[in-house]
Amino acid sequence: MKVKVTPSKVHGNVKIPASKSMAHRALICASLSDGTSIVSNVTNSKDIEATVGCMKALGAKIKQLDETTYEVTGTNLFKQEGNITCNANESGSTLRFLIPLAACTNAKVKFLGQGRLLQRPMDVYANEFKEQNIEFNQSDKEIIVSGNLKAKNYVVQGDISSQFITGFMFVLPLLNQDSILTITEPYESKSYVNLTIQMLAKFGIEIIETSSNSYLIKGNQHYKAQDVSVEGDFSQLAFFAVLGTLNNTLSCSNMDMSSKQGDKTILDCIPSYTSKEDTITFIKKQLIPQTIDLSNCPDLGPILCVLASFTNGETNIVNAARLRMKESDRIEAMEAELKKWGVDITSTFDSIQIHGKEHYKSDSTIEIFGHNDHRIVMAMTVFGLCADSECIIDDAQAITKSYPTFFEDIQSLGGKVEIL
Repeated sequence: MKVKVTPSKVHGNVKIPASKSMAHRALICASLSDGTSIVSNVTNSKDIEATVGCMKALGAKIKQLDETTYEVTGTNLFKQEGNITCNANESGSTLRFLIPLAACTNAKVKFLGQGRLLQRPMDVYANEFKEQNIEFNQSDKEIIVSGNLKAKNYVVQGDISSQFITGFMFVLPLLNQDSILTITEPYESKSYVNLTIQMLAKFGIEIIETSSNSYLIKGNQHYKAQDVSVEGDFSQLAFFAVLGTLNNTLSCSNMDMSSKQGDKTILDCIPSYTSKEDTITFIKKQLIPQTIDLSNCPDLGPILCVLASFTNGETNIVNAARLRMKESDRIEAMEAELKKWGVDITSTFDSIQIHGKEHYKSDSTIEIFGHNDHRIVMAMTVFGLCADSECIIDDAQAITKSYPTFFEDIQSLGGKVEIL
C-alpha cells in the first residue's frame, strides 16, 4: 500500500488508541478478581484475543459487550482441575504473564503458540519451576505446566524480559505467605513493571518496593473487582505530540497524566503543552537542541528523529541500540529515509546525531520506504506533513500492526494523506 503525504496544517482533537500493555494487565487482573469487572476502552488485536481466550480457559467468564468493552467475572485459580489448554497465539506477553498463573492451579495446563513464540527463551520459569519440582516441559509445539508455586524469596534476571517479573507479580499476592522478588542488575524495562504495579493497585493488590530492584509481596491478598477504562498509549500519542509541536496546535484525548508508561517521556522532549482532565494539547513552538536517552522508551526513537530533524542545531539520541532489534533496524531505516529529505543525520551502533533545520523541500516527489515497520511509516508521515513538498510512502500497510486507523485520524485533523 502506498500513501501520498502533502504538507498541510492540522487542527482539532484526536482520541489516542488504548495501551495494549495496559489492556493485557487490566483483563488479567479482572479475571483474578472476586466479582465482576467492566474493562472498557480496549483496542482489540490478536494479542488481546489471546489473553481473553487463555483467561477463559483458566476459568474466568469473559463476555465482549461491544467493540471496546468486556465484562469479566473472576476465576479462582486454586479450584481449576483436569486438563486445560491455553492458546497464546503469537503473544509473548500472554504466554509469559500466564505461565505462573498455571502453576497456581491443580490442573495440567498446556500452552500452545504460533510462529516462533514457543522457541522464545523461558529459562527464568524453567529453572525456577525445576527448583520447586513443578513440571515445565517446553517443546516446539507446546509448553506443559503442572504443579504448585510456593511463596519464597525469588531472584529474577533483570536483563532478559520484564514479562517474567510481571508474571510473578500477578500470582505471588495470591499465595498463603509473603514473598520477596529481587531483580538482578542491570534492571531494564522497569517502566513496564511499574505499569503492572499501577494496574495491580487499581484492583486492590499492593506491591511494596523496598529498594530500586526489590519488592515485598504480601500473601493472602485478594483482587477486588473494578471497572477500568484502559488508558491511552503514550507511544502513539508521540506522533501527534511532535505533529502539534512542529505543525499546528492540536489536542489528544484518552490520556492519563498519572500514567507510569515509559513512553510518557515524550512529554519531557516537547517544549510546550497543557493538560486538562484526559486531554493534552500540544502547541506549536520553536525547538531547542537536546540530548535524549532512549533506554526506557525505545519505541519513541523514530518520531524523535523527526523532531530532531526540525530542530535548529545538534540533537543527540543516546542508548538507542534496542532500535536495531525491532520490526526493522530503526536506526538504519530512519537514517536512510531522512537522508532522502536532506537531513544531516549520522549514527553509531547505539546513538544518533542530527543537525536539524526548519525547512525541507524537494523539486521532485520523494519516495519513502516503510521497512515493514509501523513506527517508521507513522514517523515519516509526520515528517511529510511538516515538510514543504510532498512525498509518497510505500509499505504503508505496516501501520495495521499497532494503529490501523492512523491515516484516518490524520485526515480527521485536516492532514492531507491520500491512499493510492
